[in-house]
Amino acid sequence: MIARTWRGTATIAKADAYFHHFTTAVAPHLKEIPGHRGAYLLRREADGEVEFLAVTLWDSIETIKQFAGPDPTVALVEPEGRAALSAFDEVSLARQAVRFW
Repeated sequence: MIARTWRGTATIAKADAYFHHFTTAVAPHLKEIPGHRGAYLLRREADGEVEFLAVTLWDSIETIKQFAGPDPTVALVEPEGRAALSAFDEVSLARQAVRFW
């Protein structure tokens, strides 16, 4: 299994807008991709902003390419997501993941 991570930050005022975008647009799309195994959107408030860490789980790099395109490191941030975020990573990192339970 591969875990792919990405980070973004939002103002406190716009954080709920990003959460809504992720849960209503991104997550449903991910569920449709064969080989996608789940997603977590972690959220924490720090220094007057909200940091998001998205962790998506995949069968393989080839499966990630079905979502991200030929370069699986390119972060896909749709216009609605960009409008809610004050900063975000342009790349996503993929790492081998091992499940222990």
